[in-house]
Amino acid sequence: MYRKILVALECEPADRNLLDHVTMLARQMHSELLLLHVADGYAARHFHQLALAESDEMKADRAYLEAAATRLRACGLTVHTQLALGEPPKEILKVAAAGRFDLIAMGSHGHRFFGDLFHGSTIREVRHKTTIPVLLVRGEKS
Repeated sequence: MYRKILVALECEPADRNLLDHVTMLARQMHSELLLLHVADGYAARHFHQLALAESDEMKADRAYLEAAATRLRACGLTVHTQLALGEPPKEILKVAAAGRFDLIAMGSHGHRFFGDLFHGSTIREVRHKTTIPVLLVRGEKS
């Protein structure tokens, strides 16, 4: 049913719950995973237009994705990584459509008001603009 799962990560501790849930699901469904993070800082948003060098933040994001993939591969899962650049909802939707994924898994922070205005907008836009099922997993409270 869920042969290919796109896992949108934020490179934050809240990803832990999402990865735990996706790991169990992927084992049961024998799913292939793509761990995706969308870097959206200045350098990431203008990387190609201004021919910028990769920022330290982008390098750290790549290392985070690879470390998470290594842990999941150690569990016997097939895992790929991708660092996209730009606006998170647009890039998540673009990657999901191009890769023909069966499920998009995302973490929810459970913020209130201002936090929802910023973090909730990505979830809201993705779930309203895709026909792919979306799994939301609430992150741990810090």
